[in-house]
Amino acid sequence: MKPIRLLRGFLTVGVWTFASRILGFIRDILIASVMGTGPVAEAFLMAFSLPNMFRRFFAEGAFNMAFVPMFSKKIEAGEDAESFARDAMMGLGTVLVVFTALAVVFMPVLVLAMASGFAGDDRFALAVLYGRICFVYILFISLAALLSGVLHATGRFAAAAAAPVLLNIILITQLMDGGRTGTPNIGNAAGIRPARRAGDILTIGVVIAGLAQLALLVGATRRAGFSFRPRWPQLTPDLKRLAIIAAPAALAGGVVQINLLVGRQVASFFEGAFAWLSYADRLYQLPLGVVGIAIGIVLLPDLSRRLQAGDDAGGQNAFNRAGEMALALTVPAAVALAVIPVPLVRTLFERGAFEASDTAATALAVAVYGAGLPAFVLQKVLQPVFFAREDTKRPFYYALVALVVNAVVAIGLAPFIGFIAAAIGASVAGWVMAGLLWLGSRQLGDAARLDARFRDRLWRIVLASLVMGAVLIVGARILDPWLAGSGLARATSLAALVTAGLASYAVASLAMGAQSLDELKSALRRA
Repeated sequence: MKPIRLLRGFLTVGVWTFASRILGFIRDILIASVMGTGPVAEAFLMAFSLPNMFRRFFAEGAFNMAFVPMFSKKIEAGEDAESFARDAMMGLGTVLVVFTALAVVFMPVLVLAMASGFAGDDRFALAVLYGRICFVYILFISLAALLSGVLHATGRFAAAAAAPVLLNIILITQLMDGGRTGTPNIGNAAGIRPARRAGDILTIGVVIAGLAQLALLVGATRRAGFSFRPRWPQLTPDLKRLAIIAAPAALAGGVVQINLLVGRQVASFFEGAFAWLSYADRLYQLPLGVVGIAIGIVLLPDLSRRLQAGDDAGGQNAFNRAGEMALALTVPAAVALAVIPVPLVRTLFERGAFEASDTAATALAVAVYGAGLPAFVLQKVLQPVFFAREDTKRPFYYALVALVVNAVVAIGLAPFIGFIAAAIGASVAGWVMAGLLWLGSRQLGDAARLDARFRDRLWRIVLASLVMGAVLIVGARILDPWLAGSGLARATSLAALVTAGLASYAVASLAMGAQSLDELKSALRRA
């Protein structure tokens, strides 16, 4: 994949991911308005996080990071890639069916492992109920993730990137229509407050959305020429090799998820904190998803094919351009999250059951997560360098170190500074993980070495971002009377502030040479 094609793939994934995140904001705005940060909101957010956590562990994390390089190399070598993918899908499906059944039975244990602070109050029983329903989602979405890997390896990114949009459309539609259509409540919840009705509707919607996403990707893979007819799982030599490569990645994914568990455990002991961190997570996930995840998705199959073809120079160029692109978009986003978190949170979430005190707490978490954003994105750029070489062991060891750092910081500081220790621990651990990946990548040849252009533009990107940050601070003070208002005045003022920030960054980055207007025009025209 040439650099322009790499950019085209990134833009495809990035645009669809951006659409999904915007719809996710609309979904969360509705959730915050109806449920606020109360027990129903925390129960649903915890239940929904369970299948998403294990999805990253099984499919997007461990399995796909091992599957995509192997599948890409089989395509490059002209081997029977379709049969390998079919065996992988049947094997993953079998494991998921068994795991889902066990999780449903032992859901109370999972809830305690995620949020032991829920024990003894209304949140626990409701989280168990919602968790048992939501967990079925992992079966559909993990199989969908594997099909996404097939499409990524063949250079097709649109359908896989568009699939998450379905989730948010379905949940938004159900939230907006639920009250009018009289959607039935789950269990014995008839006749109780709107928050509970919204929680019931969302829980059912998650399962429906999982089916819809899987159906979309089944159709896309068939159009790409792959037909995965069900057959009895076979433990082939390739599947054994896949399991051997995936095992360390699975352990690494497990460590990453334990990091999340540490944060959620800390938050569960502070009333409302689980929801505050969840809403803050949505904000910093926007640039992380649009930039980091998009680049990681496109870069992994590209590096795998280049290694198979012996094109080390091309791999180094792709890595450097991906890293340059990631930081050019992520560093200013991190600065913005750090300097204007209150206007962002207030405009997006403060209405209905979401109060001013919730805004202050959520904004604090947004600023802390923003400090770790470049590290989280750099991980997405650096990890493919290891996975493309089928090296999944070292990322696991690095993740173990990051786990210890996260636990020490989050648990150690919580008694003194409260729930925000969870966010601080996550950001510190993110930088430790990024640093270890960078040091380790230097032992893997020239592909991960920074070229002169990257080194020259890095400091210019940082300076341009700081200029933008100063503009945002001044602009926020000028617009404060309107930003503190309500309705259209607040939204318009935030839009003006964000526009000023984007314009100042564009002008500063071009003036300082962080970006080239000619290169940008050429790339966009060819993409």
